[in-house]
Amino acid sequence: MSIAGSDCSGGAGIQADLKTFAAHGTYGMSVITSVVAENTSRVLSVQEITPQMIADQIDAIFEDISVDGVKIGMLYNAEHMNTVAEKLRFYRPAVVVIDPVMIAKGGCALMQPGAMEVLKKAILPLATLLTPNIPEAEAITGMSIHSTEDMKQAALCLSRAGAKNVLIKGGHLEGDAVDILFDGKEFTSFRNERIATKNTHGTGCTLSSAITANLANGMNLPAAVGAAKEYVTTAIRHALPIGKGHGPTNHFYNLYQMGGYLK
Repeated sequence: MSIAGSDCSGGAGIQADLKTFAAHGTYGMSVITSVVAENTSRVLSVQEITPQMIADQIDAIFEDISVDGVKIGMLYNAEHMNTVAEKLRFYRPAVVVIDPVMIAKGGCALMQPGAMEVLKKAILPLATLLTPNIPEAEAITGMSIHSTEDMKQAALCLSRAGAKNVLIKGGHLEGDAVDILFDGKEFTSFRNERIATKNTHGTGCTLSSAITANLANGMNLPAAVGAAKEYVTTAIRHALPIGKGHGPTNHFYNLYQMGGYLK
């Protein structure tokens, strides 16, 4: 299940999450928290869903269908965060992967500034895995991150704040794309080549959803992260040149290859 915002252009948010779930052989369900009018270049507007409707969507799923994993993306304000936290504390899903979405690819804020303290107190402690990129990790911790050692210190800080496991994504640093996983005891590094492309819309959503699906499918955490990173790297390598800005990744590249749809 994805609890996140809707991206009408299909590259990020709920749409990217459902595509990723399907690509991993899992059945995706959605709880829409905000409707975002955006494309590959900009965000035009954001319409918040009421907290009651968010709560009702969560109840509708859990009362009827078994949920093996929850991915949390865009939570626009404190009311959204408190609503989601209350419901997940009640239903207690085994896997909760939290991608703290704060800023769209084009630079538009997707989380109200006043919600940060609620994110720290109510949402972070729910995380089986927290997956911030470097700007998000800096915003939550107040640190400046310029190296993999800084990433490790940020992961340690976020672990102490309540996240059971932390994956700091290093895509904003130069060189190879290095992510750092901290499980509360040990650090594990995941390194992939950096793909020279502007078409990276929705990569964070896609990675966190792939990890969620892998965990739901029974993988242990390091294996789930490693497989998800390989999946995202392939999706970026074969990204779709759609739109005038940052195009989306290719969520179904491997499926299309096996099905003979790509030549």
